Amino acid sequence: MQWTNKGSALLLAGVLLAVSGPFAAPTASGAPGAGARGLSRTAAEPAEGPDPLDFAVVVDQSKSLADKDLARETEAAALLSQGEISERSQATVIGFGSSEKPGQSPVREVCPLTVADAAGRERLSECVQQLNRRDEARMGPGTDFPAAIRQAVTRLTQSRAPASGGAKAPAVPKVVFLLTDGKLDVADSPEYGTDRDTRQSNGARRLTEELARARAAGVQIWPLGFGSEIDRSALTAMAQGGYRGACSDIPGSVPRMRVVGTSAEIDKALQETFAAARCARLAQGTVGKPPADLNVTIPPIATDGSLTVAKHDPKVRVTYYDPAGRKVPVRGEFDGSTFEVSGQDGPVEALRVKDPMPGRWRVHIEAPEGHRDREVAVRAIWQGRLRSDVTLDPASPRAGEKVTVQVRMQTRRGVVITDPQQLADLTASAEVAGAGFSPFTFKLADDGRAPDAKAGDVRFTGTFTLPTGATGDLELVTRMAAPGITSDRRPVHARRGPDVPVLTAGLAIDRATVHPGGTVRGTLDVTNNDSTPHTLRFALQDQTPGADLTLAPTPVTAPAGRSTRIPFTVTLAAGTALGELGGRVAVVDTGDGDAVLDTAFLDVLVVAPPTWWDRWWKAVVGGAVAFLVLAALAGIRYLARRRRRDLTGTVLELHDDGRSLYTLTVRKGQSENGTFAFTVDEPYGGTPMLRSVRGTAAATAHVLRSTGSGELTLRPRGGSQVPVRTGEPIALGEHELVVRGGRTSSPRTRDLPWSRRSRTARRPGPGPGNGRGTDTGPAAGTDTGTGAGSGAASGGSGSAGGSGSYNDNF
Repeated sequence: MQWTNKGSALLLAGVLLAVSGPFAAPTASGAPGAGARGLSRTAAEPAEGPDPLDFAVVVDQSKSLADKDLARETEAAALLSQGEISERSQATVIGFGSSEKPGQSPVREVCPLTVADAAGRERLSECVQQLNRRDEARMGPGTDFPAAIRQAVTRLTQSRAPASGGAKAPAVPKVVFLLTDGKLDVADSPEYGTDRDTRQSNGARRLTEELARARAAGVQIWPLGFGSEIDRSALTAMAQGGYRGACSDIPGSVPRMRVVGTSAEIDKALQETFAAARCARLAQGTVGKPPADLNVTIPPIATDGSLTVAKHDPKVRVTYYDPAGRKVPVRGEFDGSTFEVSGQDGPVEALRVKDPMPGRWRVHIEAPEGHRDREVAVRAIWQGRLRSDVTLDPASPRAGEKVTVQVRMQTRRGVVITDPQQLADLTASAEVAGAGFSPFTFKLADDGRAPDAKAGDVRFTGTFTLPTGATGDLELVTRMAAPGITSDRRPVHARRGPDVPVLTAGLAIDRATVHPGGTVRGTLDVTNNDSTPHTLRFALQDQTPGADLTLAPTPVTAPAGRSTRIPFTVTLAAGTALGELGGRVAVVDTGDGDAVLDTAFLDVLVVAPPTWWDRWWKAVVGGAVAFLVLAALAGIRYLARRRRRDLTGTVLELHDDGRSLYTLTVRKGQSENGTFAFTVDEPYGGTPMLRSVRGTAAATAHVLRSTGSGELTLRPRGGSQVPVRTGEPIALGEHELVVRGGRTSSPRTRDLPWSRRSRTARRPGPGPGNGRGTDTGPAAGTDTGTGAGSGAASGGSGSAGGSGSYNDNF
């Protein structure tokens, strides 16, 4: 086989697209179903997985095909059977040529109709390889389209029981994918006539008949031609002659023919054909030779998918890793997903995944020496099977009343779709059917134009007026479709309300962000026009699977003859999972068979509770800043106070009658706590001196003190504290003290009240009874001492250094 791996992967992706979505079933006339009968077919709860499809791959094996073209067709059929994402689908593979002599047949059914589950896909992987072996003794070289289509339609219509209600169309859509390189050629087939021209014209007429049979049976025909000998008009007639139903209203989903230049282009053309037929989407991955890591991305909206690996050589071994980098099993469940691999021993391998993890998947390929020369391609085919969440306002409309319908979508896991980009190109509509009126359809839109509240909020809204002839139950079915997206088409049931409503109710629920265990508040406004009270009950509908919610209070009473507002709460369990919490709250009248009065969406985002730091970080940071500021201010104040109280450098001068006797400078460390203790030494016969003292001696000394504001005070020994002004003398016993440096508050010099005598009582000179000391030190002078009656000096003699007896004369 000479076709590329990339081509194989693209072809498989297209086939998967074609087999993964829903189709509109035909009516007896062959037109798409409509009306009450169509709604009745959707009344049952739809299956959770992708919709099944019964399909036939019909492969041209005529002599006009080269061996490489046949090999590419064979691998295309293998890609189709392995990549199918619905295990409820059925597939058959048919080769065709012509019948020109005894022992030949125009068709060869290499794979009987087989359910595409795990075992069936393995069987299909094996039997499809028989297409590679052409037996000229059993099949002629011509191209018998009528026989091929007849065989495919017969097998597909035998696959399942027909739909109820007398419709000719089967319950499961039927599709024929026809691959050919030529045009009708039955000129040598005796069953069509006696000569070549008659045989060709009869063959064309037989083809028309078989197409009509396919149309009546609800079988679509999707022809794909390649090469230069294609009869385009014949392929167009085949596409238009079969059933013309489509998987949705999306343009291009109605059957049509495709033509490519060579078999090398089959893969791309077929993937596009299948995508159009199936309303699915294809994720194209990378290509490489083993050993290599290939990648493909699956979007968040996907609910079912299949990773296909066109490896061509069975010796290639494949390992799959999810977006979290974890190796996934080839069978079974893992982290919420279900896996199933097939075709490991064949040229095409596929991993079917239910509820795949979105993101970038890694596919690792290995091969022994001698098997590494061909490129391997990986692709992913996926479909988003969404649940519709529908509200009607009013929930029980009256005849002739206008009804607003609002729809939003969520995945199987209950994740509400909030990103409008994920629903791009989506079309939405709804059908209403019921007793007393003919069914009708209306559109839904998310364009921000009334009645839609806001464009792009992924809430599709529309209105209809309930016909005046409506007499009973109503059924509404929403239909949404986009490439790769289908809705579940679940019916919403309602009842026609009374002409004059006994109860009217309006629900309003906060759109809230809460923590697990938190509460969402709502209000019910109800008007009871009846003469008796009504008991109402709150109920949850379509809530996220696994969510544990509690409504309170319930039941509640609507008093007779008046309007009432009733608050209620929805409480989340402590173990509620984080993320979007979907669903609806309904209020029902228990006395009227639980008739729904009103519903409201439950829009709740559950987030992790805040940590201690999240709650208090502002207070902690603010407190820390305030503490640092206060500490800094206190430190500055303390240092400033300490500097103001420091007496270092302050000069003390001892004066007598204006003469300086002695000078003492306060040194660093001598004024602890702003105090400086000193004494006046008066050696006998010497000059009085000032001397600093410490320790216990300070208790009986003079003390100069600086206050916190920098002011100076003096506490003479045994006396009271008085203020001191720098540069102004203050009496200190028989002497005066002048302080230089620092601040003082005293406005004038004061005589100390404890002086033994005032300055005017001093004797200025020697006389009887006086004793005079002479100091030979640096500050020599005389000091007058007070003597006894004989005039003897009261002070003793001392050296000039200040040692000896002294008298402070206080």
